[in-house]
Amino acid sequence: MSIVKLPANDQSGRRRLTPEASRLAALEAARDLLIEAGPQAVTLKAVAGRIGRTHANLLHHFGSASGLQRELAAFHAQAICTQIGEQIHKLKGGYIGPRDLVDLIFEHFDRGGAGALAAWMLLSGNEDALHPVVEAIHGLVDEVGEGGHDDRNLHKLTMELVLLALGDSLLGGPLAGSLGLDRDAAREIAATRLAQSFTQWQEMQGA
Repeated sequence: MSIVKLPANDQSGRRRLTPEASRLAALEAARDLLIEAGPQAVTLKAVAGRIGRTHANLLHHFGSASGLQRELAAFHAQAICTQIGEQIHKLKGGYIGPRDLVDLIFEHFDRGGAGALAAWMLLSGNEDALHPVVEAIHGLVDEVGEGGHDDRNLHKLTMELVLLALGDSLLGGPLAGSLGLDRDAAREIAATRLAQSFTQWQEMQGA
């Protein structure tokens, strides 16, 4: 009979996690705080308290608050791009429509906190933390594009959708209200643009 060895406890009675498991738990807690209370709530102290660790432990993993932001941005972006990639394949297969994909992207930037986190990092002078986000999106485009890195039309469409989603998450509500438009006007614009590009792609496939 095999024996399963559980993680040892430290002197305070907490389970002793591996460095990678501890880092992952911290990033998941930081993501939850981002969604619940916004980027200003994502501090080393708050994350440490959420997972029952010490401030020093978080410093060991991330070095600083900006380091935590950078790691969170990369972690968040990778999770988002994985989900978007899955939905793009469903769109190509005819299982969902353009608006479904647009709603997913916009939700991640709005309620998912990605837009607020990006703005927070820029305002706090931590713009380098956005590099992993940009690279994750770039990697997704190259993966799903028919022409890989050379699919320039997909690159332009991706830039358009991301900027629309980012802008909508930060200013969409007040701007739509001021212009007398529905709150989801930006989503409608993005869905129309995506539908046009998808129709062109289908025509190319059938040519």
